Amino acid sequence: MSPTVRVAVAGTMGRMGTIAREALQQSGEYCCGLSRRADPQQAIFDTFEGVLACRPNVLLDLTTQPGSYQIAIEAAVHGLHTVVGASGWSDDQRIALGAVAEQHGVGALIVPNFSLGAMLMMRFAQQAARYFPDAEIIELHHAGKKDKPSGTAAETAARMKLAGGRSPVIHSVRLPGLLAHQEVLLGGTGELLTIRHDSLTRESFVTGMLAAVRAVVHRRGLAIGLDSVFGETA
Repeated sequence: MSPTVRVAVAGTMGRMGTIAREALQQSGEYCCGLSRRADPQQAIFDTFEGVLACRPNVLLDLTTQPGSYQIAIEAAVHGLHTVVGASGWSDDQRIALGAVAEQHGVGALIVPNFSLGAMLMMRFAQQAARYFPDAEIIELHHAGKKDKPSGTAAETAARMKLAGGRSPVIHSVRLPGLLAHQEVLLGGTGELLTIRHDSLTRESFVTGMLAAVRAVVHRRGLAIGLDSVFGETA
């Protein structure tokens, strides 16, 4: 653990934000939070000025679009290394954040999924697409998830296409009882390869999230995904 990491959590009152705040408090890296509703006892503010007064050096953005883009850009402009856990970012928005991060000499990470298992699932799917160009993706999430397809599914499809496969069709499911699940189905002559990952609790995202906020302070410019923290795909 780096003693220089002081993390502000945007969206700290949300379900993932609460888990992030508790994990960072246990590690001694929590600095403050940003939320629509302030809670001074928890060092949670409803303005960015309040956050900056606590002197964080990393912003962990766990909000949703369109607010996520504005929050991340403002953080980078103020010299904060930024880790984005929100999905729904366009290519143009990614490019803009990367340019701002470079201009202000800070690191930025956009992480579609903080789960280590999901990172490996995307990595394996990219490798498999070299041999099985025909594939489809089924992503299943809780009923409250608004974006379709999920950021994880979109990133998986992009990596598979980059590896030489065809752009996979993505099927999105939103139902109560689910959290975050994805299947990649790759078809070949007389065989089917299935790569599946299931996050059963939000605690599955903590290890990757902590690794991301600790890594981003040593970077400049934009990187995408946990692979940039744990090693690029082969």
